[in-house]
Amino acid sequence: MNTDIFSLIDLYDIVLLYAGIVILAISVIPRIISDKVITSPIVYLGLSIVFFSFLSHSPLPHLAEEPYLGKRLTELGVIISLTSAGLKLKNPFSYQTWKYATRLLIITMPLTIIVVALYGWVALGFVPATALLLGAVIAPTDPVLASEIQTTHPHEDDYSSSRLALTAEAGLNDGLAFPFTNMAIALAAIGLSPSLWLVDWIVYDVIYKIVMGVIVGAIIGWALSKTVFSYKKLSTHESLISIGIYSLSLTLIPYGIAEILGCYGFISVFVAACVFRHEETNYENLQHLHDFSEEMEKVFIAILFTLLGTYIVHHFIYDFEWYMVPAAVVIVFIIRPFSGYVALMGTSLPKTKKMIISFYGIRGIGSIYYLLYALYHTQFDQSKQILALVTVVIMVSIVAHGTTARYIINRYVN
Repeated sequence: MNTDIFSLIDLYDIVLLYAGIVILAISVIPRIISDKVITSPIVYLGLSIVFFSFLSHSPLPHLAEEPYLGKRLTELGVIISLTSAGLKLKNPFSYQTWKYATRLLIITMPLTIIVVALYGWVALGFVPATALLLGAVIAPTDPVLASEIQTTHPHEDDYSSSRLALTAEAGLNDGLAFPFTNMAIALAAIGLSPSLWLVDWIVYDVIYKIVMGVIVGAIIGWALSKTVFSYKKLSTHESLISIGIYSLSLTLIPYGIAEILGCYGFISVFVAACVFRHEETNYENLQHLHDFSEEMEKVFIAILFTLLGTYIVHHFIYDFEWYMVPAAVVIVFIIRPFSGYVALMGTSLPKTKKMIISFYGIRGIGSIYYLLYALYHTQFDQSKQILALVTVVIMVSIVAHGTTARYIINRYVN
């Protein structure tokens, strides 16, 4: 007999109730925890776990079995965060901005993929395609959860090398993880023989999609910068929300065009935001755009951690195995810091900053997106296990990084 307290209540009403609770939480939680160690994602995750524990069955299907909804929700969350990250970069095309981020992108990211994939294959027993997928989805740092370590608002001068490196890395490596995810999809769908997919992968997944993604983002970002605020001086009575809504165009237009053209929308969105930031010199306008993006980002953080919390309560507990805890610790505390430090060796950064940049490779919603994207496109062996492992990695990351970032960044970076 069904004994959960919501058994006689329509699921729609339960969702409305929870939506109201989450909206209230979005409004008050940031103020309550502004000077606390705990972070908003931890609160949202805990809230969803407690709430949906009262349901005897999940209101959503297993993410590994039906990944479409989860893929779309995480996709929206990531692209909105990429816009916010791009608008934060004061000089998005300067050498100083990319001085260290470039190293993280061309050394740390591939090295992380290789080491995690080997670890998954040799130590965890994943088949090669699944092991490569694990490396690909774990490699990108997360722009959704990285607000504590990113550069400050557009109107503030922030030339911190650590913040710039982490913001630029989070902004671009979410798009650069796509080729490796697509390689894992090819391995799972076609086979291990490179002759069956390697040429197409290099030409299409690496060269065309990256280059065209950059071109689309640059053109749309430039075009919007010349049209959005050029027709008239914004009235002081004009709603700040109506100004901020322009940021949705800056997010959705480059993403939509890029996806239609078959290139990487994540790259297009971030590049468009960077070009817009470079071209638009009115800090007040930029601030309104950025603030609206951040508010939208907060909404999606709550939604996405509700999705994750629902999965944890009703499916994760059956997929979880204890080896995943030490595996997540290895990934978060050893592999990423090692890969990051290798990339920064030989630079003029102080050792403390090298360690901070290397450690704060936050894992989060971007990893869930890439995993669900891959599972949507083809079947992977051990798909439920890899989803459970990535979930453990995210939980370790949001606790380890989220509870320490504010203190460490303010103490050693600012």
